[in-house]
Amino acid sequence: MLSIQWQRFELPDADVRLAQFCDTRAAQRWFEQLHTEVPWERHRLKLFGREIDAPRLSCWIGDRDAVYTYSGTRFVPHAWTPACAQLRSRVNALCSERYNSVLCNLYRSGLDSMGWHSDNEPELGPRPTIASLSFGASRRFRLRHRRDPTLRLELELPSGSLLLMAGATQENYRHDLPKTARKVDARINLTFRAVGTGLRGRRAHPKPDIDGRD
Repeated sequence: MLSIQWQRFELPDADVRLAQFCDTRAAQRWFEQLHTEVPWERHRLKLFGREIDAPRLSCWIGDRDAVYTYSGTRFVPHAWTPACAQLRSRVNALCSERYNSVLCNLYRSGLDSMGWHSDNEPELGPRPTIASLSFGASRRFRLRHRRDPTLRLELELPSGSLLLMAGATQENYRHDLPKTARKVDARINLTFRAVGTGLRGRRAHPKPDIDGRD
């Protein structure tokens, strides 16, 4: 049975944990396999009534019925690649979840980013558990409370790390991956989700206050 040692952070109204999923050598192998296998795309996102290119490459992968809508765009999943399927099995076991989809993001340099947002779309249901794998360059990751700006957490996510956001985290916090002026190598991030067809139509929380998934 797979097991992992979690570091839990003292963050009010949230359940945030971090663990080392694999060592740096294995992480580099995963990075190379994912970089080659995943059919990377430049997603078009809707922001304040206009469409923009997302500042990163992405791919939505999942079971056939795991259709997902974010930033005003509907995504039909690509089929599971061998690497993504293997990683899903391991993450499911480690997190005691049944993920049916994953959002893959490729940050090509420090200029690629992810804006403030919550993973709170109706398809995810209430209090979703999001598992986030990182391979490649370390990047800064921030969480900020929706109503109390003094409640925040900043982490450096190293290659091979597994971040878990559960409980009321998405309800109470936004998170982002900011740009950096430092010269950094590419990073691949996989966020596993359980998209339920029976959950569609539920009202989501308000969309992010800055730029959605920009």
